[in-house]
Amino acid sequence: MAHGPAIPEVDTASGRIASARWVPSPNEGPRPPGCGLELIVIHAISLPPGGFGGGWIDRLFTNRLPPDAHPAFREIAALRVSAHALIDREGALTQYVRLHRRAWHAGRSRYAGRSECNDFSVGIELEGDEVTPYTPAQYASLAGLLRALRAAYPGLAQAPVVGHSDIAPARKTDPGPAFDWERLRAAL
Repeated sequence: MAHGPAIPEVDTASGRIASARWVPSPNEGPRPPGCGLELIVIHAISLPPGGFGGGWIDRLFTNRLPPDAHPAFREIAALRVSAHALIDREGALTQYVRLHRRAWHAGRSRYAGRSECNDFSVGIELEGDEVTPYTPAQYASLAGLLRALRAAYPGLAQAPVVGHSDIAPARKTDPGPAFDWERLRAAL
């Protein structure tokens, strides 16, 4: 019997991932009427740049990032951003926005002729920095989460999984060359 990545339970009524640590972000809103989930966007985030851990991502997504804690924080502390989920270096999941709500992860974006990707996508952050290899635990957790999302939401069953760089190529490069798309495909 083949063993794949653990598949978390997704409660579609609440939009929650049962096994995820819940840190609600105020940076979210309703999806436009009639707009379903049709795209999954993979991002990379490290705070400060190149650093992992420390709770800074939680603080950024909850508008509590202290601008004086690190020189790089001064330019981003006032941003109002979020993602649906974060997968840390150990593969642990944190959820910030309910899946049926609109997270603020994509910014100005376009995919397959449609703009405003936040309206119809799920945003998943990987704790990483585009050049440091992502961990085996992150790939396993991501594959499990993608399977769960595809099983829970019909619109995601065959939905593309793309990088932030694919929907905002003029502004973004994440998840970057360190992300192994073939490894992810093999895990699914």
